[in-house]
Amino acid sequence: MRPPSYKRIVDELASSIRAGRLPAGTRLPAHRTLARDQRIALATASRVYAELAAMGLVVGEPGRGTFVRDLSGFDGPEPSRVLPVPRVADLSFNQPLSVGQADQLRHALRTLSTSGDVESLLRQHPPGGRRQDRAVVATYLLDRGIDTAPANVLLANGTQQALDTVLRALTRPGDVLAVDALSYPGITLLASVHGLDLAPVPVTASGPDLEALDRLCRSRPVRAIYTIPTVHNPLGWVLDAEQRSRLVDIARDTVIIEDGTYAFLDSSPPPPLQALAPERTCYVGSLSKNVATGLRFGFAVVPEQYIGAVTRSLRAAAWGAPALVTAVATGWLADGTVARLEQDRREEAAVRQGIARSALASMEMTAHPTSYTVWLGLDSHLRPDQVAAALAGEGILVSTADAFATGAYRPRALRLALGTPPLAELESVLLRLRATVEAIAP
Repeated sequence: MRPPSYKRIVDELASSIRAGRLPAGTRLPAHRTLARDQRIALATASRVYAELAAMGLVVGEPGRGTFVRDLSGFDGPEPSRVLPVPRVADLSFNQPLSVGQADQLRHALRTLSTSGDVESLLRQHPPGGRRQDRAVVATYLLDRGIDTAPANVLLANGTQQALDTVLRALTRPGDVLAVDALSYPGITLLASVHGLDLAPVPVTASGPDLEALDRLCRSRPVRAIYTIPTVHNPLGWVLDAEQRSRLVDIARDTVIIEDGTYAFLDSSPPPPLQALAPERTCYVGSLSKNVATGLRFGFAVVPEQYIGAVTRSLRAAAWGAPALVTAVATGWLADGTVARLEQDRREEAAVRQGIARSALASMEMTAHPTSYTVWLGLDSHLRPDQVAAALAGEGILVSTADAFATGAYRPRALRLALGTPPLAELESVLLRLRATVEAIAP
């Protein structure tokens, strides 16, 4: 059977883009022009561009047209990490470390090697962790405003596994998952893996559009809401008490999944959603940003009614956090190391934000004052893929808005992760970034 004519047009344009005959930045004909030139319906022309966009070859910009994307691979949710020049800085991923953390790890391992029943670290712990280890996490969470029994805490291999476990247990393919229009990229990946129907909620300067969320929950069977109310990734907002109360009220018949990974960066936020609605809120978090990304220690606080299902899900997936990692993590939680590191992180994040405000002055910035991220708006003549490729040519890796978009809304912006470059180098890196962006011609 001969393929439909629009497929031929898609193939021809895709071939020209990949071969470089249509270079990055080329403005393609308007939908009506393409329809006229190819003698196809306007709806078919729109379908052509939609398929090219789905293939990652073009990007549509409202009011400006459809443009060929930069295909060097430094934009989108999975940017290439192999730069064309020697690396200057990685602003795409936060891996904050404090001075002396390597020595802390050596000390912790030496202590473990000479203490108690070391052999127990070689044995399989129960799914979700031993009661005494869960109790340590439950105690730690009291400072975050969460008062829960150890039995409701499940230990996992990082936040991503905690999220995966909760979604696997509480949703089914086709279920509707409400999520901010800009959010943590891992939730989009998990929704795809689990066959969930992502329903993006428009965002405002101070949080999700709660009226839009209310309309969504009234019009569709929303199974769960994924939200980051405290130090949002990537926009940095902290929902106030009124917003939290309103969100919980909207979600009265819905599971709430609250991500608290970055919550430690705000020293005095309002109570978490889990404290407002513990009977239907799953709270997930980890020690990735407050201790170390490589530690891979996370947790989920799960309502009583879901404990059995989530525990079975965790056992089926990967059982939970490794015993050795759990021993190091709970030791640091119990002896105050984590609390000290969190204070250090907040203080350093404030310094890094100050450097960013100075180096990027007059540029459009959105950030929490003690966070490790900056949402950088771009001028109307700039495309994120174009800017990311130009910065890669300078040895600077960044994340584009595409990585955080959960739907069709893709703002002209970059997310800068400030936590990885050495503090002494951050200003020069950001000044170099600014100069590169400003040098890109309209």
